[in-house]
Amino acid sequence: MSDLNPADPAEVTDQTDEQTPAAESTDETPDTFPRAYVEELRKENARYRDRAKSADALAERLHGALVAATGRLADPTDLPYDEKHLDDADALSAAIDELLARKPHLADRRPRGDVGQGAREQSAPVGLGSLLRARA
Repeated sequence: MSDLNPADPAEVTDQTDEQTPAAESTDETPDTFPRAYVEELRKENARYRDRAKSADALAERLHGALVAATGRLADPTDLPYDEKHLDDADALSAAIDELLARKPHLADRRPRGDVGQGAREQSAPVGLGSLLRARA
């Protein structure tokens, strides 16, 4: 058998059987850690996951508040959440500029300043005497 023929499947099978270790039964292996310890670790990780979820929700609320503070969008939720916007005001401004360039209908349309409507202060009645006094 010093001359092995790789085309002979019987010899190849015998050779691979010798190299593979026997499968071990998983029923006989003991637990690595006590069950109580593993459950404690799982509860601790669940608390961390809950805390991370609330942090993500707070970050999204902060993003919405920062976008609303600019006053450039009618609806602050039109700009999708991006973590970069929380730290960099220039990135937030650039993202709003890019969004308004693509979709100008999302801009805030509220009029600002005096638009000639609403309650006005009463001025003195106009008369000939007041006009002459103003010119003198």
